[in-house]
Amino acid sequence: MRRWRWHRVSYSACMTLHLQIDGRAITGIDSLYAEFNRVFMAGEDWQLGPSLDALDDLLYGGYGALQGHAAATVTWRDAELSRAALGMDATRAWLQAKLQQPGTFNADMIGRQLDALERGEGQTYFEIVMEIFAGHPRITLLPR
Repeated sequence: MRRWRWHRVSYSACMTLHLQIDGRAITGIDSLYAEFNRVFMAGEDWQLGPSLDALDDLLYGGYGALQGHAAATVTWRDAELSRAALGMDATRAWLQAKLQQPGTFNADMIGRQLDALERGEGQTYFEIVMEIFAGHPRITLLPR
């Protein structure tokens, strides 16, 4: 005789969560993470630091607003303003700041990233963030 087990699934796990990023609030990398904290970390007693790895971890959904949700739709309002704020200048400054920490980051790799950026072939910080979101298929990002 086969016994069936019923598993309780929370209502939120079945629903798509809808969140909205305000691109007008983003003027650089620090304000990007302030906006991510406002949207994704409300109610948490800690905040994300300015780290692409932390963003990637967040999008897996183990904590913050994404916790317990099977899917999420994130609308990024005024994304073009964010693209401009996180473009060449912000990316160059971010990479150069890494070079100021000898032994912490791979200086050769950062040098190659800077060279590619200057040639117009490298990714901007905004493009890297978009790539990270794209790596999470349960999250639909809608730049507006």
